[in-house]
Amino acid sequence: MNDVPHQETVDSEIIDRARKVRVLILDIDGVLTDGRIVYSPYGEELKFFDVQDGLGIVLLRRAGIESVIVTARRSRIVKSRCKDLAIRYLYYGYPNKLIPFKKIVKRFRVMPEEVCFVGDDLIDLPILNRVGLAVTVPNAAEDVRAHAHYVTARPGGRGAVREICDIIMKSQNKWNLVTSLFFK
Repeated sequence: MNDVPHQETVDSEIIDRARKVRVLILDIDGVLTDGRIVYSPYGEELKFFDVQDGLGIVLLRRAGIESVIVTARRSRIVKSRCKDLAIRYLYYGYPNKLIPFKKIVKRFRVMPEEVCFVGDDLIDLPILNRVGLAVTVPNAAEDVRAHAHYVTARPGGRGAVREICDIIMKSQNKWNLVTSLFFK
């Protein structure tokens, strides 16, 4: 039960980086969603979120690690998802993601090496190049994959966030603490 997910592909460097994480920053499109934007016949924007990613965020918070959303786009749907998951910090409408990144580091009093960021496109590179654990998804832009410390096995919007949440909790020996109520 204590094994890190995909232990055969998660090397000791990633586990060491994950041990230091105190804040998880997430992009939305392509990370918490599969990147598609669907419009209803009435022009409403639709996004699809993975329930396992959501539980991973909830469990991570139980482990004492906050999750923060940083995205370039504004969306009521994202605001609703943050409310559903009790994510207290949402920075949306920031095409320059370094602005909220600096605020987050200051707010949480963490060093950049204590931050994990999950992004999937070129706009995410400025943060990916500054954090202690830079994560992307397999369907990310090629240049982004080249700058990431870890590429998830699961795609964006389909469990990638849950995967990294589990790795962080297990690397910090917090897995049993946060999941114990499920195994009673």
